[in-house]
Amino acid sequence: MEKKDKTLVILTPAFPENESATYWVPSQQLMVKALKNNFPAINIIVLSFQYPHHTSSYTWHGVTIFSFDGMHKRKLKRLSLWRNTWKTLKDIRRKNTIIGIFSCWCGECALIGKYFGKRYAIKHYIWICGQDARKTNKWVPFIRPQGHELAAMSPFLVHEFEMNHRVKPLHIIPNALDKASFPSMLPLIRDIDIFATGSFEPLKRFDLFTRIVDNIRQLQPDLKALHCGIGREKEKVATLIKELNLGNNLQLLGGKSHDEVLQLMQRVKVFLHTSGYEGFSTVCLEALYAGAHVISFCYPLGHPVPHWHVVNNAEEMKAKALDILQNPQTDHSPVMLYDMNDSARAVMKLFEAELSIKPEDPIQKTVDH
Repeated sequence: MEKKDKTLVILTPAFPENESATYWVPSQQLMVKALKNNFPAINIIVLSFQYPHHTSSYTWHGVTIFSFDGMHKRKLKRLSLWRNTWKTLKDIRRKNTIIGIFSCWCGECALIGKYFGKRYAIKHYIWICGQDARKTNKWVPFIRPQGHELAAMSPFLVHEFEMNHRVKPLHIIPNALDKASFPSMLPLIRDIDIFATGSFEPLKRFDLFTRIVDNIRQLQPDLKALHCGIGREKEKVATLIKELNLGNNLQLLGGKSHDEVLQLMQRVKVFLHTSGYEGFSTVCLEALYAGAHVISFCYPLGHPVPHWHVVNNAEEMKAKALDILQNPQTDHSPVMLYDMNDSARAVMKLFEAELSIKPEDPIQKTVDH
């Protein structure tokens, strides 16, 4: 049978189960959309290993998604998951010409992508997105990646991966934004002093966020702070808010759609990012473009960025937030760091030799050897 479409296969641990689930893996969502929009002649197929919680195939914004419901599979069931993903890859290869495999995170997906690509002489690249650069990543010795196979989201992740795994990623494909996803950028009243968004997970340290808001409230009693998100530690944070009598100053809004979060961000003065480790957070990029000032403990780039402030501890975060909030001259102009269309073109440039079409030259993101 004659093979049909030139196909790029993307492997990811999770992907939205429908088009309205905009809060799931936003960077992967934006990347897939940008690839689809910039390269309409290329067939994009996504294999999602762990989530959604069903085994099926479905269409998401015109892209075929295969889900394998592997989140809670262990031992022999894990082997069954790998067998099923391998079988699906073989079926895709039988029906299409695979120009390459792009794995998100240097983990389980990259393990399958690496050895499937090696078996069938298909180019394979790995997008290092954050936690996978840490020393605790036990997948790396099994994947045995080479530097030319690795594309990190940021210079910080290049350094972290090389330091922890003694392999230097030789490409950078930054996390980025799609301007079209933002509401109208009309001037709005900035009536939200402090904002945060994200899942209530230990790494995000929203208990620390709550205590910093409380410390700022002591000096600015009319402070208004909001948080959007769901997760396993929400009740812990809600209890802390009650203990600190912070209910009039900090509201937990729960899960909100991506559009709702972006609308809120355009009313924000300061975005606090209390995560103890971060690759290149989408929410920080969104907050900057929405006109907020970002304060974080981690800095993913090797150069200063307007309106992004890096501090060493909670006391410095509180002081910097107060300085911004109490300065009537604070500038809230949008700051756009990277466009996902450029990042998508950078991905396709990795597979350029396999294409009959030539992608436009993206901004140079290759790390000096």
